[in-house]
Amino acid sequence: MAQNASMEDFEALLNESFEMDTPEEGTVVKGKVIAVEAGQAIIDVGYKMEGRVELKEFANPGEAPEIEVGDEVEVYLRAAENARGEAVISREMARREEAWDRLEKAYADDQRVEGAIFGRVKGGFTVDLGGAVAFLPGSQVDVRPVRDAGPLMGLKQPFQILKMDRRRGNIVVSRRAILEESRAEQRAEVIGNLHEGQNVDGVVKNITEYGAFVDLGGVDGLLHVTDMAWRRVNHPSEILSIGETVKVQVIKINKETHRISLGMKQLQEDPWDLVAAKYPIESVHTGRVTNITDYGAFVELEPGVEGLVHVSEMSWTKKNVHPGKIVSTSQEVEVMVLEIDQAKRRVSLGLKQTMRNPWEVFAETHPEGTEVEGEVKNITEFGLFIGLDGEIDGMVHLSDLSWDERGEDAIQNYRKGDVVQAVVSEVDTEKERISLSIKALGGDKFAEAVGGVKRGSIITVEVTSIEDGGIEVEYEGMKSFIRRSDLSRDRAEQRPDRFSVGDKVDVRVTNVDSKSRRLGLSIKAREIAEEKEAVQQYGSSDSGASLGDILGAALKSGDD
Repeated sequence: MAQNASMEDFEALLNESFEMDTPEEGTVVKGKVIAVEAGQAIIDVGYKMEGRVELKEFANPGEAPEIEVGDEVEVYLRAAENARGEAVISREMARREEAWDRLEKAYADDQRVEGAIFGRVKGGFTVDLGGAVAFLPGSQVDVRPVRDAGPLMGLKQPFQILKMDRRRGNIVVSRRAILEESRAEQRAEVIGNLHEGQNVDGVVKNITEYGAFVDLGGVDGLLHVTDMAWRRVNHPSEILSIGETVKVQVIKINKETHRISLGMKQLQEDPWDLVAAKYPIESVHTGRVTNITDYGAFVELEPGVEGLVHVSEMSWTKKNVHPGKIVSTSQEVEVMVLEIDQAKRRVSLGLKQTMRNPWEVFAETHPEGTEVEGEVKNITEFGLFIGLDGEIDGMVHLSDLSWDERGEDAIQNYRKGDVVQAVVSEVDTEKERISLSIKALGGDKFAEAVGGVKRGSIITVEVTSIEDGGIEVEYEGMKSFIRRSDLSRDRAEQRPDRFSVGDKVDVRVTNVDSKSRRLGLSIKAREIAEEKEAVQQYGSSDSGASLGDILGAALKSGDD
């Protein structure tokens, strides 16, 4: 009985030993290296089972294998026995299984994992995560595009798992997420040590059209182009270069966005503090044109102090022209200070004020009555514009073109470009107007001719033309017309044909019209006037004398 019991115990212990020591296929088992030969490691996995593994499976990417006899390693048992009676095992698959377990736990806990980039594939890189291969997209390599990834290859560094699928064997990782997190921590630390108004040193990292980014030691600040200097800066590259170390002042820190605004001009003396004292109103200074716009030109009086010459203050004579046709960029000009607005940091300048008003000069050198000569610049419906000295124009109104012709007719005799003479009749310096007269050349012939003639005067005229409605006569070169009804007191004698061209006729002046430059003449009025005079001298209506007697007496008296 005792012998049977011991045999049963031995059998149970043996079966238990078999169950414990016999590894299960498809699992990771521990083994011991018993030999290394022909590029392979021979591993004893227990229960008289041995298998072979290529040495390269014990090496990390880019490294030599480190394996020696006696080392204990974990391998994946794919099959208990092959055709040669050896166990089919794999170190690589064991590492992969081990890695996936570790990576799934890290992914669940949102922890970083260590790996090394070892290859380049379409769209990114491959990363060894200690046995499992992951994909690193190109956009996740760095916070900025990486042109050369050579220095990163084979380097052990942390990664963040973005996505993983064990069934498909897919793992996607990011190096950028680690850098951004580290950068954010570093940024927060640096920003925590900064305060507004602090002066710090930084390195110019990048230059753009609107400014430059300066590295303050782990955090970038923006140095806007308007804060680089008190003077106008057209492009940051004028005063900065990439890699240059500069001293800047912290102007503003946004705690929420961690954005830092920097300034360089704040470290210099503000030239506007002395503007009012250095540039008093109506003082004249030399400046340089820095910018030209549609509405004027900016002139730099000194670095950091610019003034605007409005287009209306650029020239006395050139109106409605672009400032670029009067001045050019970088040109040195003399300007007068017109106004200073210290609060708005604005200086209003004048260019024309440094030169005399050409209308005032013309008024001094060409008083009224002076004869001038100029070219017809323009012809309008109301007159001629004549170019004069000092690049100014004078106007001849239609009514000042001719004594004898209507203005509308007289203007037809002129063409643009004609050189004409005229007389200055008026200069209005405030309204910048000069009135000229062409007809006044040689004086006023009408005024000279009729200077002593008044209404009621008896003058002698010469008949120059016989017409149905009357006769045309001339007095001292001035033409007048006597209507048929004014040719005689007697209706029967009111016939133009009783006169001949060249006849001398005494007429009475009935009107002197200086505007129309005409004399009103009448033979009939002269006869009536003579009759009244005769009646007054030689008789009256009560004397009983006839009109014939009176006239006869008057004539006889005249003969005596």
